[in-house]
Amino acid sequence: METRRLSILVIDDEPDIRSTVADILEDEGYQVTQAGSAAEAEACLRDAAFDLLLLDIWMPGEDGLHFLQRLAETGLEQPVVMMSGHGTIETAVQATKLGAYDFIEKPLSLDKTLLSVGHALEAFRLQRDNRQLREQSGLVERPSGQSSAVRQLREQLERVAAVDSWVLLSGEPGSGKEVAARYLHRQSRRAEGPFIDLRAGAIAQPNVTVELFGSEQDGRIQRGRLEQAHGGTLFIDEIADMDLESQARLISALQERRILRVGGTHPVALDVRVIAGTARDLQKAVAEGRFRQDLFYRLHALPLQVPTLAQRSADIPELVEEFMNLHRRRDGLSRRQFLPEAMEVLRHYPWPGNVRELQNLVERLMILSEGPEVSAEEVEGALGLDQRLAPLSNASGDDFGGTLKRARERFERAFLEYHLARNDWNIARTAEVAGLERTHLYRKLKNLGIGLRGERRGDEDLED
Repeated sequence: METRRLSILVIDDEPDIRSTVADILEDEGYQVTQAGSAAEAEACLRDAAFDLLLLDIWMPGEDGLHFLQRLAETGLEQPVVMMSGHGTIETAVQATKLGAYDFIEKPLSLDKTLLSVGHALEAFRLQRDNRQLREQSGLVERPSGQSSAVRQLREQLERVAAVDSWVLLSGEPGSGKEVAARYLHRQSRRAEGPFIDLRAGAIAQPNVTVELFGSEQDGRIQRGRLEQAHGGTLFIDEIADMDLESQARLISALQERRILRVGGTHPVALDVRVIAGTARDLQKAVAEGRFRQDLFYRLHALPLQVPTLAQRSADIPELVEEFMNLHRRRDGLSRRQFLPEAMEVLRHYPWPGNVRELQNLVERLMILSEGPEVSAEEVEGALGLDQRLAPLSNASGDDFGGTLKRARERFERAFLEYHLARNDWNIARTAEVAGLERTHLYRKLKNLGIGLRGERRGDEDLED
């Protein structure tokens, strides 16, 4: 799979030196841009992102050290290797203090130049990777499990990773869309590039455009998420929360492969893959005028569905183990052993909050469980399932009025609602746990007046 060529900006007032260095670097596979002064370099940096700067110290106008200092004040976004034919130890020390990675003397040695450039790029990549690892220490690396639903999702992500098209990940909140997006990024040719996420719903509407495209004001540049993701992937979580103006600017920028920062006048080249996530029906949003049709069709070229946890309940034991290991590494929590009965409760719970709810539950039980084992009762308490029978177990003398038949009906209703909730209203599983025939259970639900949801699920199961 072809990888992105790293880009280098060579800044030197001598055209012969610039051309020679550019030829050497291009022969090694780098993409090179040349600038003859600090002013030209500043214009280049405003219009594009670079992976490394080769900066001459002695230049007419603003010299390299002063230019480096200005870059350092706004935050260096790439390594800088300084060049000089009149360098001293003091100059080299000063450049290093300002943030330069290395200092090489003219006349330039081919081997020394390539070695310094290679080391600088590798050091910067390792710093970025370490920073991302720290930021992602609480994240799961891939959609885990061996259920048919999650195996199919992984296979789809791996196939889609081979192309560079936009991708739409649909799924309920907490189902793992960001995990799927990160896995797709790591399988793609952009794996060495950055993975940047934007949670559109968490940003106030007036600020979404600045977050995406960045801004320019009084000579100061704020790079947006699109620029930060240059050469890599941008994951926009809940893209339906973006306003129509931001949607229009997004599709225009990605089609033209360039952006214009808010307040800026010069377009910036862009190489980004977009993965969008949503829990909403985007087609319905298009029909209601809340989502752009052209953006929908561009995203919908490669739509993938992330399954709910209920659809992959067989993966729960593996996920529990993964989350325990994660919290042991990240938080130093002690490992717990989930007893078989406790695991059965987890497998039969409907999980409205999906994988995120399971992770939160595992963390809570690792913190609050007193012994090395987690019982079914502890799981039921953490999920609130034990409250369904609490009115019966805490009944007082006044609660036993009426006939025995009426008391039995109250108990049966609470008992069946409890087990239906544990089994996601699945008639077959509930009947097995309760020791009843499915048809008998279905009639009893009708007689007890238990909700319509139970009737619908019962009809579906009886047809199986």
